[in-house]
Parts: sequence; C-alpha cells; structure tokens
Amino acid sequence: MAGVTPELPALIDAANTSSLALLPAWLDPENIIKSLGPFALIGVCLIIFAECGLLIGFFLPGDSLLFVTGLFVAIDAIPTNIALVCAILAVCAFVGNVVGYWIGRKVGPAMFNKPDAKLFKRQHVDKTHEFFERYGARAIILARFVPIVRTFITAVAGVGRMDQRKFFAYSAIGGLLWTVSMTLLGFFLGNIPWIKENLEAMAILIVLVSVVPIIVEYVRERRKKARKAAA
Repeated sequence: MAGVTPELPALIDAANTSSLALLPAWLDPENIIKSLGPFALIGVCLIIFAECGLLIGFFLPGDSLLFVTGLFVAIDAIPTNIALVCAILAVCAFVGNVVGYWIGRKVGPAMFNKPDAKLFKRQHVDKTHEFFERYGARAIILARFVPIVRTFITAVAGVGRMDQRKFFAYSAIGGLLWTVSMTLLGFFLGNIPWIKENLEAMAILIVLVSVVPIIVEYVRERRKKARKAAA
C-alpha cells in the first residue's frame, strides 16, 4: 500500500457522499428504532457493533442512530437509564472493533486483494491506510467520527498486524468518546421542537460535524509542513 497518497479532503468527501446517501426510509434512524419497538436498544446495539466491526456495516447510519437513540431515551420511548445506554453502546463499539481487527488479521488480505471485488474495494483500504499512516495511533480515535473510515480502519489495523494492546486501548477510548458524545447530544438536544421536527436535517448536520476533528488535524498538518518548508 506504499505510495498511496490521496488527499484527506477526498476521503472526507467520499465519506460524506456515502453517508448522505443513507437516507432511504429503511436506513432512517427514527424508522429503525420505531420499527424495533421494545427491542429498539438491542437493535441499536447490533447495528453499532456491525458498523464498528463487520465490513458489511460500512453503510449503516452510526452517528445519526446514536443521536436519535439519545432522543428516544429522553422521551422515554426507550425506557432505559441514559448512563446505562451509553455504557452498553460503548461496549458494543469496542467489541465490534475487536471483531473487526481479527477479521482483518485472518481474512482481510485475501478479501481485499481481489481486483474484481464489488463490495470490499481495495480503494477503501488504501484510503483508510493512508489515513492511519498520516495520523498514527490517534487515527483510531479520530476515525470513530468519520463514516466508512471507522469501519475499515479496524480491518486495516488487523491486516497490518498493529500491536493488539495499542489498538484495543485506543479503540476503547474512541468508542467511549464517540458513543457517549453522540448519544448525550441527542438526549439533551433532542427535545428541542425544531430538532424533533427536522431529524433528517440533523442527521446530515451530524455527518458534517463529525468530520470537523479531521479537518482540524488536516489544517494542523498543512501548517506544520508550511513552517518546515519556510525554515
């Protein structure tokens, strides 16, 4: 994968385009939770696990689903304590990463090296690998907030046989920050009337906001390179 140097904005655009395409009714977070009824929390846990660990989960609406879950807890549509919900979701995100790591380690190379693969495209791995190479270990935390990347970076870590302790430690931190921040955001802001009435717009906004940390890192890297060049 050496020599692959896509610009970070291209990666962000790809993530946003894919996420904004996830707006059909069957992937709408509100519809998902309502359709699951009393099993809503179990369903959300499975989806978060799949998006964080199973490669086929890259299309799932993780950010907006966490937000809407927090909203449903706030209005008692999901009758579970918010602290417990956050803890369970954080565990699911972490366990998903552990599974994704081992999938990448065991079957990743064979799966992604097929030139005619329609689903597990090599370009996803190449872009994610570049993201990881650029930001190192902290990429595991930052990747939690970028759709698609958060799914594939676990497999890439496994394919590259990244140190397990290091990967699992950063995965735990990233999973906790991601699930708790998004769920609490929905819990505390979800009862605002405008937000309740414009959940689809909020889902799009969350996707856009989710890449802010990556943009900040990108700007910092560009400034650092500019200073080195000037010196």
